[in-house]
Amino acid sequence: MANSDTDKRITLAWSGASGAPYGLRLLECLLAADYEVYLLISSAARVVLATEHGLKLPSGPDAVKAALVEHLNVPTDKLVVCGKEDWFSPVASGSAAPKKMVVCPCSAGSLAAIAHGMSDNLAERAADVVLKERGQLLLVVRETPFSTLHLENMLKLSQMGVTIMPAAPGFYHQPKTIEDLVDFMVARILDHLGIEQVLVPRWGYDQRS
Repeated sequence: MANSDTDKRITLAWSGASGAPYGLRLLECLLAADYEVYLLISSAARVVLATEHGLKLPSGPDAVKAALVEHLNVPTDKLVVCGKEDWFSPVASGSAAPKKMVVCPCSAGSLAAIAHGMSDNLAERAADVVLKERGQLLLVVRETPFSTLHLENMLKLSQMGVTIMPAAPGFYHQPKTIEDLVDFMVARILDHLGIEQVLVPRWGYDQRS
């Protein structure tokens, strides 16, 4: 029988692609759902987060956690911020890592590194671990247009069971704000993770009489 505590552990990586609000909102929702979240943040992701969301993170995992605790409106006691080269983190080992991982947003560079098993930083290693342990890996790719290399890397990973989920929100829920568009993508991610969400009405249900 699966351990419920183990089932509610997940790795979340923020790479340097545009789309920082997606990653921040996803973190908020995962913590609100009582998940233990191992958060990995690249140097480029810090720049993007400051540029797109106005959130400037300090250096050092403890300081980052303190900043996020102040910023988020959800319990953060289950948030674990890992250094990008913290090789002793549980996410670096197949015997300890969570079975689920999301890279959101996922840059084309991170996509390529994961597709080719580079493992040059903790996020790439964590993704490699999830792949080899036959876990669930979601990549929220944010790039446009896609080059042939991008498409080849996505096909390669898709054939390995990775869910490729480009950050392409729909409009059928008639979004009024940027937050509505962000919530659409986060809702789809949560759906694929099997996590209950009420961010966006499901297609067809709100039209039923």
